[in-house]
Amino acid sequence: MLAAELIDPMLPALKPTDLVGQALVWMEEHRVGQLVLTDQGDYRGIVSEELLMDVADDDRPLSNVMCLFEQMYVLENQHLFEVLGLAVQHQMEVIAVLGEGREFTGTIQTSELLKKFAQDLGVQEAGAIVILNMNERDYSMAEISRLIESNNVKIISSYFSSAAYGMPDRSRLTLKLNRRDITPVISTLERFGYQIEAAFANAPVESIDQERLDLLLRYLNT
Repeated sequence: MLAAELIDPMLPALKPTDLVGQALVWMEEHRVGQLVLTDQGDYRGIVSEELLMDVADDDRPLSNVMCLFEQMYVLENQHLFEVLGLAVQHQMEVIAVLGEGREFTGTIQTSELLKKFAQDLGVQEAGAIVILNMNERDYSMAEISRLIESNNVKIISSYFSSAAYGMPDRSRLTLKLNRRDITPVISTLERFGYQIEAAFANAPVESIDQERLDLLLRYLNT
């Protein structure tokens, strides 16, 4: 999903002539703490509710108020992951989207962005989550997928987290599966030498290690 598809048409863009009081009203109406400021179609930055609350005069125009993130924006053809990375890195509640000519085209709300991200990961789909602990050189998605699918189970989504420098055996692969009962999957993976760090399912998961079984019995609210 691209940035252009994530634009929220309901979020207004502020102008330099808008007043502080009006901007605060719009933020309250849309339940956001930030709004984009534009000047004749050009992106100028983001106005923050926190900064506006410190302005004594509600009739002061936004042209006299400090803006944030003047150089922070995304282009229409950037992927959801890139947009989310920018939002998380800079703790932005809204993100400006610009066209090829750097003209402002709309605003993305981070809370809605997170919902889209969760949908793409299959978070709302019923099924179990398995976390494998492995050495990076042993990582083969093709092999792991083959083993899991041999039990008539599909991988809905996956996420590989590289280990810290000097700790190659601490990489993690998180898998969202389309089944709740994953006992056969756990058995197959362990039989082929994969270390199950944790699993979360709506059905009990049996493991050869009773102590680890206590960690595996979790319930996923979906």
